[in-house]
Amino acid sequence: MKAIVGVIAAIIIGGIVMMFATHMNNVPKLDESVKASWAQVQNQYQRRADLIPNLVATVKGYASHEKEVLTQVTEARAKVGQMTITPEVLNNPAAFKAFEQAQGELSSALSRLMMVSERYPDLKADKNFMALQSQLEGTENRISVARRDYIDTVKQYNLELRTVPGRWVASFLYPDETVKETFSAEPQSQKAPTVSY
Repeated sequence: MKAIVGVIAAIIIGGIVMMFATHMNNVPKLDESVKASWAQVQNQYQRRADLIPNLVATVKGYASHEKEVLTQVTEARAKVGQMTITPEVLNNPAAFKAFEQAQGELSSALSRLMMVSERYPDLKADKNFMALQSQLEGTENRISVARRDYIDTVKQYNLELRTVPGRWVASFLYPDETVKETFSAEPQSQKAPTVSY
């Protein structure tokens, strides 16, 4: 009887050890994936920020009286540039939301700038503007893809922290790890934009 109990205990202990062994590195690996995905999102935001001054300068040459829209783009870009983004932002819902709100304002201002271009046939035909617009559209697509990838890596990380056995392993080996923030659409982005002339 003692032998049977010993075998059962050995199997249970072996199973627990195997569970911990197979999951003990998941949290740090997934955390690094989240950080890498977030870095790619920031990389695409930086690409957009680098293109904006050239786009604004090109539009300014053709549409100098559209000062309000150009000012909004410049101010939104400056606001985004003033935010200090650290890895801790991923664990701070308020800071994450503020960062995303600033990026949303910049996207909105850029959309208005592109609508301004519709009023100026010469601007639409300018090869520099067309190249910048194409680069900016490509960047917006890259931002979308980088956000999607980030959302996916955060999902994997959060699932590891919230499901068994990952939850047990994390609570034992990584008790300070918490669920990370992900993107959510701003309420105004749910409405279709209106274009008026």
